[in-house]
Amino acid sequence: MLTRKTKGAVFTVRPRPGKPQEGLISYNGVVYPCALGRGGIESRKREGDGATPLASMRPLRIYYRSDRRKSGVGPVRLPAFPIRPDLGWCDAPDNANYNRPVRLPFAASHEAMLREDRLYDVCVVLDWNITSRGRNLGSAIFLHIAKPSFSPTEGCIAVSPTVMGRLLPALSTQARIIVSR
Repeated sequence: MLTRKTKGAVFTVRPRPGKPQEGLISYNGVVYPCALGRGGIESRKREGDGATPLASMRPLRIYYRSDRRKSGVGPVRLPAFPIRPDLGWCDAPDNANYNRPVRLPFAASHEAMLREDRLYDVCVVLDWNITSRGRNLGSAIFLHIAKPSFSPTEGCIAVSPTVMGRLLPALSTQARIIVSR
């Protein structure tokens, strides 16, 4: 039973049997395919291991491509921000901005959020290693759009654009995305 503090939608993510980079995300009794990290699911997540963390994570905010999504992200219960050309995400463990959005150009290692592919057309930031950051414990764990082939991610959870549209209205800061084995 959910307590008042944890009241919200619960999404469960697990690997497909025998296929650790492919997953299933369940919400409200419906199961959808998803892509997981190339390193499978890992309880001891480290920067660069390509693993999806074994964890319960909260969605924090949404970034989206306003040039590709003219109507935005629809009715959502999370803060939503258009991705600017100068938006990046720091993945340099020794930098003070580790696992934080940064303004480009940025000297330390980072990921540009404005991508040519469609992976970040909608990108939900999950709270992995954000509230209390630990160096080398992993950065940029997102729920985002999957490649058409559903090939593995660098540690994120990725779904089709249709599934993203179905999940977005249920996401809030009280929701939980629970990744298990």
